[in-house]
Amino acid sequence: MAAMEQTGDTPYTPREYAEIQEKAETGHLRVGVTSSIRQRPTFDDLTLIPCSLSRVPLESFYEQCTTTTTLGTRFATQPVVLHTPITIAGMGARMLPPAVRGALAYGSARAGILYTTGHGGMLAEEREYAKLLSYEVLPSRIGFNPRHLIQADVIELVSVRGVSPSIGMPQRDDGATPSERSTQETAYSRLSHSPTRHPDWVGPEDLPKKVEELREATDWQAPIIVKISAAHVYDDVQLAAKAGADIVTVEGMEAGASTGPAILNEHTGVPGIGAICQARRALEDLGLEDDVSLILCGGIRSGADIAKALALGANAVSIGTAALVSLEPWAQHETEQDKRDGGREESGGSDRPDGMTIASAAETVADLPGFDDAAQRLANFISTLTQEIQLLARACGKANVHDLEAEDLRALSLEASLITNVPLVGMDTVIGR
Repeated sequence: MAAMEQTGDTPYTPREYAEIQEKAETGHLRVGVTSSIRQRPTFDDLTLIPCSLSRVPLESFYEQCTTTTTLGTRFATQPVVLHTPITIAGMGARMLPPAVRGALAYGSARAGILYTTGHGGMLAEEREYAKLLSYEVLPSRIGFNPRHLIQADVIELVSVRGVSPSIGMPQRDDGATPSERSTQETAYSRLSHSPTRHPDWVGPEDLPKKVEELREATDWQAPIIVKISAAHVYDDVQLAAKAGADIVTVEGMEAGASTGPAILNEHTGVPGIGAICQARRALEDLGLEDDVSLILCGGIRSGADIAKALALGANAVSIGTAALVSLEPWAQHETEQDKRDGGREESGGSDRPDGMTIASAAETVADLPGFDDAAQRLANFISTLTQEIQLLARACGKANVHDLEAEDLRALSLEASLITNVPLVGMDTVIGR
């Protein structure tokens, strides 16, 4: 077998070969920082159709293109207004130390967008630096604090963890900092289990009660997000809307996870390009497309991805991994420092399929050099994404990025056309429709 591996005669790829060896040695599921890397339809399979003679493009020098985004207007008395249709996704405390979470919050404030706390509760640094903060309520309830809940601008009720739409996840917890232990109010062990369901509701009939409970806790001021993984998207979005959600976030299979079995992320879920179309159709069939906001989470890398998501029906997108990549030079230094200090095994993992390392650093923001520069890097990244969205919208003759629509798109593959109901290039109708 060694000879086969060296000569390339084995039918397995080097990655598959290494995974088999790892499973044989450990007898355990592969658990770690994961994101799906398998081939799937993406926004690259769509192209925007710019103006020529039939439409007139906007002049970028003096004709404005609005990016202002208002979310949560259905029932909340204080909807949130973003500078651009982008939010920062919630990420796990076990993946990110307080300093990194603080930098993400500070960068989001500079960019005028919404920051989400993520798994593990809210840190003081997050509330201090985030101008607009969304507080995640997860099935595990780790770090949940009602006093923190009422400080939030938005409440995000996560139905299930995105990487595990049907089962809970084993997670490695060693190396948690004292700050995290204090915030999360739990005794960490080597391996714990993150539950898949909320302890106080188990089915769709309980969801309206939970949404109402959160509304009462926040005096009906904060918009309520119901976050679902992209599985039975049409039905789930309708259930969330009927339960009274102001906003529905759909997390595609591209979304990364701080920890969890890799097989779930690779072989479950629906790609975002298809999920957003189903979600939009679900709201349209209820007549709520103008009342309930849609956010797409997972795999967003550029302004082109965002513009295409908006054209397919999203009101905003949420980024996680891309935001971390924007901090990478700073994060790399902190990862190396954390390794020298004996930090978490998975925090600087070199086994990431994309090769990215994640910082795990100081106990407080004040201990971390380069914090301000890191926040500015994120703000710069968001600013550039916004300029890209505006450029594409102007090219399509739109004075508002939210005016982008499916008619501005054409599919580059038959697969993408059938999934999104967008005609192939050179055609005006979808084959078979």
